[in-house]
Amino acid sequence: MSGAREEILARMRRALEGAGEAPVPPREYRRALDAGVDITAMLIDRLVDYKANVHHGLASIPAALAGAKRVVVPADLPSEWRLGGAEFVADEGLSTAELDGMDAVLTGCAAAVAVSGTIMLDTGAAQGRRAITLVPDHHVVVVRAEQIVGHLAQALPMLDRTAPQTWISGPSATSDIELQRVEGVHGPRRLEVVLL
Repeated sequence: MSGAREEILARMRRALEGAGEAPVPPREYRRALDAGVDITAMLIDRLVDYKANVHHGLASIPAALAGAKRVVVPADLPSEWRLGGAEFVADEGLSTAELDGMDAVLTGCAAAVAVSGTIMLDTGAAQGRRAITLVPDHHVVVVRAEQIVGHLAQALPMLDRTAPQTWISGPSATSDIELQRVEGVHGPRRLEVVLL
């Protein structure tokens, strides 16, 4: 086994001798949408296509949380977002079992990409830790207008590169080899997006 490994490494070293510097890859891809594109409308279109429900304004938070009696929230969630008759439970290190007992989670986000309909969380302000966004079956996420960008290249600088990240493109879903769609495998089955 080690003889084969050494042979492969020796071939690689011979191939690299005198190869010089690697060429710089071209970076000519689009980094933004054209100026006239309505990125909010595009984001809504993508979210709806992914079977997420879209709401507008803080007053719609109770409708987005419909049916939820206990809602886990990040400890730093703005108090004005805690609307409706649900009990809001601040996450102070809740266990997985306690999170599983919650009806929903309400968070903010770090960025939203219109072209792909992706909402990005990086455990920053009003987002909480990853577990609270993955365990409850119903996720309500608030997206502020200034967090919406056209392309991924615009969103990446908005994220904390050292923090755990969650990128959401619709409710959790997967398909097996027979293309049978199953929801809720890797996170919440229901995604509600509140646009501010």
